[in-house]
Amino acid sequence: MSITEDILSQLPGDVMAGLRKSDRILASLRTDKSPIPSVVKENNQLLDSVDWDVIVCGGTLGILIGCALAVRGVKVGLIERGILRGREQEWNISRKELEVFVELNLLTHAELETAIATEYNPARVSFSGGTEVWVEDVLNIGVDPVYLLETLKSKFLAAGGELWENTPLTEAVVHPNGVMVNNQLKTRLLIDAMGNFSPIAQQARQGEKPDALCLVVGSCAQGFPENNTGDLLLSFTSLHNQCQYFWEAFPARDGRTTYLFTYMDAHPQRIGLEDLFAEYLRLLPEYQGVELNQLKFQRVLYGFFPTYRQSPLKTPWNRILPVGDSSGSQSPLSFGGFGAMVRHLKRLTLGIEEALQTDQLSAKALNLLQPYQPSLAVTWLFQKAMSVGINQNISPEQINQLLAVVFAQMQKLGTTVLKPFLQDIVQFPALTKTLFKTALANPGLIVKIIPQVGLLNLLDWVVHYINLSVYTALFSLSTMLETWMKYLPQQQQYYWHRLVDSWKYGSGSDYQDG
Repeated sequence: MSITEDILSQLPGDVMAGLRKSDRILASLRTDKSPIPSVVKENNQLLDSVDWDVIVCGGTLGILIGCALAVRGVKVGLIERGILRGREQEWNISRKELEVFVELNLLTHAELETAIATEYNPARVSFSGGTEVWVEDVLNIGVDPVYLLETLKSKFLAAGGELWENTPLTEAVVHPNGVMVNNQLKTRLLIDAMGNFSPIAQQARQGEKPDALCLVVGSCAQGFPENNTGDLLLSFTSLHNQCQYFWEAFPARDGRTTYLFTYMDAHPQRIGLEDLFAEYLRLLPEYQGVELNQLKFQRVLYGFFPTYRQSPLKTPWNRILPVGDSSGSQSPLSFGGFGAMVRHLKRLTLGIEEALQTDQLSAKALNLLQPYQPSLAVTWLFQKAMSVGINQNISPEQINQLLAVVFAQMQKLGTTVLKPFLQDIVQFPALTKTLFKTALANPGLIVKIIPQVGLLNLLDWVVHYINLSVYTALFSLSTMLETWMKYLPQQQQYYWHRLVDSWKYGSGSDYQDG
């Protein structure tokens, strides 16, 4: 029995079987053998009636957008393939980001405080051979998903929402005036919040292979030395298995959570989750200064996150809108999930409400709710710089050296540069200053990065970098034009608001410190 099998066998349920099932799904994705679903169909006949404004598919994060719409008077139904319940493991986020729950009347201040299970400071960024960088108030809040989702579910039902649990999506037929869901629910708009492996998203992508993957494994365990600090991004090893290993660690309510993650392409010969978990267990003692036999594992975590350059996803169908991980609206650096949904929650809530009010439910109109964002697109080059090709030959320490130099310069530039980046928000002034300082500090290292990332990728990045500057200028201009735009007809206002949103989020101007 391997050490992975030994440790996982101590946990309730057949965890090893689940890990290996995920590896089989990963293998099929890498070899282009994943089946393409056909859940969405089209029918030119009008529905005789439409009962719902919105049906949300996928309750774990869909309840956020479903509840936000319901409390604003939208008639919302939600289908969930299992029981709508949060996981035991906390969701980490920053306190300022959580204010949207109060702003949208989803939680009271007291309920928000109850939802916070853990809070710590400071957090560390560190790379082998470099200096440690410490930052406060970034991903330092652990939210209790069980309490949060139970509270939102109660508010959703109290606002008139209807919930169908143990109800997977089997079919969505798009008609000119609505969508028939599972041959029984008729809605004006269908929102897909089913995540990375949504059958709707898979059908829309038509078997497109991911451009990159992030594999992550980890656990929550007791027995670590007392430590009320966290790690946001840490590496203490050189390249191994053609991977650069990164670590995260957070204090948790019932122990300490540690993650190992790595970026890679979708080549079939890449390491799988079971092998990565073995690496995690091999390196964890060195990382945390504790022997495995001193730890009591509460639960383990594993998964992989596909990312596509053509994101956010623009579906070809009217009346269907992907949100969250279904849309791929997170950057290739982030895990997506809760943080990505919360960041866009207000924008999507107000945008969807306006689309319903103005009947802008065509594919063209809805795709404006998931616009191109240069602030996300520029991060593809960063992902390339933090990974290495399957047959690429670079110095084993090159990635660590680059990141150590970059974050040292960010630290010198201050928290206004460092903190947004650590929250996956890239802004033109901060990025420009960082690039300039890094190039001056270590020009030789920058030259080495070019063959690693590839010249074509670099040229593609330059386009997004220029667009980032353009979006920054356009958003500044839009604030001056807002007074005049309120006189536009309602339908034209919908398109204007979507433009402003794309400039705001596409330039990282949505970021608020705190």
